[in-house]
Amino acid sequence: MTTMHVQQPVAVRPSRGGEVLRRLIVRSGPMLRHLAGRRFFTIWAVIRYRGRRSGKEYALPIAIAATPDGFVIPMPFAGAQWVLNVIAAGECQIRWNGRDWKATDPEVIDREEGAKAFGSIPRLALRALPIHRFLRLHRSEVPMPVPSPGSAERS
Repeated sequence: MTTMHVQQPVAVRPSRGGEVLRRLIVRSGPMLRHLAGRRFFTIWAVIRYRGRRSGKEYALPIAIAATPDGFVIPMPFAGAQWVLNVIAAGECQIRWNGRDWKATDPEVIDREEGAKAFGSIPRLALRALPIHRFLRLHRSEVPMPVPSPGSAERS
């Protein structure tokens, strides 16, 4: 197992593949926000976390893989603020497969370790993308209560 450290983002020019991926994520975000975390749509989840400086709550659709004891999330951008916030807090909430889970003990792992959590088809896609780090989280054994319909997922 290889654990990596994440530092504050540095203003570097993204690679061509990274820029294409960033644009795809920005454009598909609104659609994914409605699908992420729903039952039977298990490749996407919603991560909820608090800003480390503002204390504001954020919700973000993310690609995810479930493991027996937690989740693995690809990190396409080095130093992304959501990663730094989750690491600083040491926990977050994941809405996955129609349930809310408390996720703790964030750990940045390398590509080889992270890709093992994904099935064969997603793993092929990951090889083609410029993703070199993943965030591993441990989840509570019991899912958190599902919010009432009046508290829809918004950010």
